[in-house]
Amino acid sequence: MLGDSKTFSGFSVNDLVKAKAFYIDVLGLEAEDTGMGLKVKIKGNNDLFVYEKKDHQPATYTVLNFEVADIDKAVKALSAKGVIFEHYDFGGGAKTDAMGIMRGKAAGQGPDIAWFTDPAGNIFSVLSQ
Repeated sequence: MLGDSKTFSGFSVNDLVKAKAFYIDVLGLEAEDTGMGLKVKIKGNNDLFVYEKKDHQPATYTVLNFEVADIDKAVKALSAKGVIFEHYDFGGGAKTDAMGIMRGKAAGQGPDIAWFTDPAGNIFSVLSQ
């Protein structure tokens, strides 16, 4: 029934102005104010809807993943723009390195991935399969 529907994801932020500046100036995305929130354009016609919510609580999980060809290059470029990467130790040797990258491919534990937050505390990642 819904298999042919166009889909999009959405999440909240506590400050739409800060979010828009971060998405455009730091992440290099296109974002337009719709009057109800931001329409953030993502390659592949999978837009996001980001809306302001006064009692916003960031999710405790990754809400948006960006697949990149070279994770080291992406982390360095984002770090140069002021992005701070999270550092995790999941146990069993699964932890992020000094750059904030969990090297999953070498360990046979999934992709190489690095997590960061937007100004509202929503968790994003860059990953390389």
